Amino acid sequence: MVDEQEKLLPIANVGRIMKQILPPSAKISKEAKQTMQECATEFISFVTGEASDKCHKENRKTVNGDDICWALSTLGFDNYAEAIVRYLHKYREAEREKANNQTKVTSSNHEYRPEEEEETSRQQNDETSSSAPSELRTVDKGKNSITKPS
Repeated sequence: MVDEQEKLLPIANVGRIMKQILPPSAKISKEAKQTMQECATEFISFVTGEASDKCHKENRKTVNGDDICWALSTLGFDNYAEAIVRYLHKYREAEREKANNQTKVTSSNHEYRPEEEEETSRQQNDETSSSAPSELRTVDKGKNSITKPS
């Protein structure tokens, strides 16, 4: 029984989510929480399995949010897929803003020293001049040609 319980969502979390939608005076039986716990776990496994199959066919090892949205839509849960696509977009936007703000804070805490900039520039020039010139392959009207950088 312990192994089976470990595979389920935590019942306290399920109960908390259930309480959020109900009036404050409502009571939820233990049986109702357990039933919802099993259903929610099964639903998540079902959707994740579909997304995992897609990743496997595409030779990828990581299931991402887009895969979950695709799986929801494929399985006929279009309303859920649309809502999660919106959530995913907002989440990624917030993460980008957070990263940008941290970059700004980090760079504003860095004291500007011209000699550091000159040293960095010098190191970059040394690295590029010491490497062999690379070739660029371009396609011109269906024919391959090799162009060397000037």
